[in-house]
Amino acid sequence: MQEKQTLVNIKNLYVEYHTNKGILGGKKTIHAVNGVSLDIHKGEILAIAGESGCGKSTLAKAMIQLEPAKSGEIIFDEKNTLKLDKNGLKDFRKQAQMVFQNPYASLNPKMKIIDILKEPLEINTDYSKEKIEEIVKEKIKLVGLDENCLDLFPHEFSGGQRQRIAIARALVLNPEFILADEPVSALDVSIQAQVINLLKELKEKYNLTIVLITHDMSVIQYLADRVAIMYLGEIVESGKTSDIFSSPLHPYTKALLSSVPQINNSGKKIILKGDLPSPANLPAGCKFHTRCPYVMGKCKECVPEEKGISHRVKCFLYE
Repeated sequence: MQEKQTLVNIKNLYVEYHTNKGILGGKKTIHAVNGVSLDIHKGEILAIAGESGCGKSTLAKAMIQLEPAKSGEIIFDEKNTLKLDKNGLKDFRKQAQMVFQNPYASLNPKMKIIDILKEPLEINTDYSKEKIEEIVKEKIKLVGLDENCLDLFPHEFSGGQRQRIAIARALVLNPEFILADEPVSALDVSIQAQVINLLKELKEKYNLTIVLITHDMSVIQYLADRVAIMYLGEIVESGKTSDIFSSPLHPYTKALLSSVPQINNSGKKIILKGDLPSPANLPAGCKFHTRCPYVMGKCKECVPEEKGISHRVKCFLYE
């Protein structure tokens, strides 16, 4: 079997926020991403999953420097994108586009759709007016909308149509990969399926690389080639989607999968005790030990190393 080409290589990435808004005053440090290392393969859909507050959206934004990283490396085209100058970063962002959760908030309500789609091309290319209009018409058709919609404003569309427009905007520069941050969570269930199928079609037709940020394990099972499970800023398990769903190893992954609705599901739903700890006050040792049903003494003091079983996992149960 031919080995997958690595498009993006993330090495030991840390992202922190600093705030003065603590209950008792004083500075607080929010440890959002904690030493993440991850490969993104060309032509795949990689899902990053976890509950709200685990750091997955911050990780996605850090990949294209919408959020600054404290340390680490993001290697793309043999360059560390965290070290790029202004011109280098501009070129990189042509190759890495983002689709946000709320399609209405991410589209300028005062601009017509044609102007929203033309803007990235006018800023980043020296194409003629005719060439730009040709590309815009091509991309709007690609996402299943008619040319007539180009003269309308965002408020004249449904949520699903607005998300299609947002995807078209992400595609106009022909990027190498797209970061999709909860792209269907703000949509009605009936519309979610349409957008999910569109992403799948684009990936298969154009060998597009997509990083999918989501908490919805059902979407991951249908759409993703691989999945990385994130907890308190760390990747605790990663591998092929089929392996993760058929043979989950980490107790947190098992709890996430037990929440997926299934017909004739005889499996017992796993209820985790307690809430997700604050990223401003991370637990010592294994960060999951405060909620883990299998916690051992060393879990409270030592950090587990990543192991290769059927796939990658960070847990003392597999030493």
